[in-house]
Amino acid sequence: MRRLWPWLRQLAAVGILVALGWRLGTGAFVDGLRAINVWSVLAAVGIGLLTTVFSAWRWCIVARRLGLPLTLPTAVSDYYRALLLNAVLPAGVIGDVHRAVSHGQQSGDIGRGVRAVVFERFAGQLVLGAIGVVMLFFQPTLIPALVGDIASRRGVVIMVLVVFLVTAVGLAMVWRGRASAVRRVLVTTWADVRFGLLSGSTWPKVVLLSAATVAGHVVLFLVAAWVAGSSASVFELVPLLVLALLVMALPINVGGWGPREAFLAVAFGAAGLGARQGLATAVVYGVLAMLASLPGILVLFRRRGLGTQDREVLPERLDQPREEGLALAG
Repeated sequence: MRRLWPWLRQLAAVGILVALGWRLGTGAFVDGLRAINVWSVLAAVGIGLLTTVFSAWRWCIVARRLGLPLTLPTAVSDYYRALLLNAVLPAGVIGDVHRAVSHGQQSGDIGRGVRAVVFERFAGQLVLGAIGVVMLFFQPTLIPALVGDIASRRGVVIMVLVVFLVTAVGLAMVWRGRASAVRRVLVTTWADVRFGLLSGSTWPKVVLLSAATVAGHVVLFLVAAWVAGSSASVFELVPLLVLALLVMALPINVGGWGPREAFLAVAFGAAGLGARQGLATAVVYGVLAMLASLPGILVLFRRRGLGTQDREVLPERLDQPREEGLALAG
């Protein structure tokens, strides 16, 4: 079953896109692609630079706190490479896996390198979720409208059920037969979380950088909506776009495509903005996001060792999280 998990994820994402094409026609995909122009591409590259720097800075803060050497230029370079791999390869997380393992190998601690990436990405999603909750207060009728619209569409209900089923199967396969190993990992991880993410000198910076990153992604989504021809106001669009960013975190996509397009089609339809308009917006955003990651080509095939500047960025208490984790496990 473990070998089937990646294929199930890809199959679910492809099924979502096929269902959207069958339901709304391929015109929305074509219209979205045709709407992209030079200024939108330039805007995407500029916004992408800012969000990448903010995200890489967040990674630096977490990694250094865990005792891993990492400078901002190196982090930006590696983050661009990860974004490019996420955009062009299935699953949408391969780039993050690569930068986590690569940084861990170069730093001499693969486990902690992986945890640093997981922590900084999780922190970003947590801040995004909090912003999403706030957005719902400004649009209290959004969720009832979405639920009512989804309930009236049998095909969308089936897609949602498939997404949750595939996710549940994947989690069950990870947990099955590994209870003790999972417990040890959780104990060590919690020790690192307390030391590297929840410390008073870390979390305010991480929250601020995460909020700035979310703002950048929302602005890019607004650009995509306007390029796709939407005349809706920012007040109408922002709650939908923030929730779309949350949906994009689902581990079922093909290079980022799938759940995002389904959600925006349904959300725009429920909000009275047109399902085809929502799909076109998602298509434009997907293309602009991929173009914003293209600077990663410049560093894609470059091998990097641990330089002197990186080695100097080390906290004094490198082994404290590990010692705390071992004490808790014992």
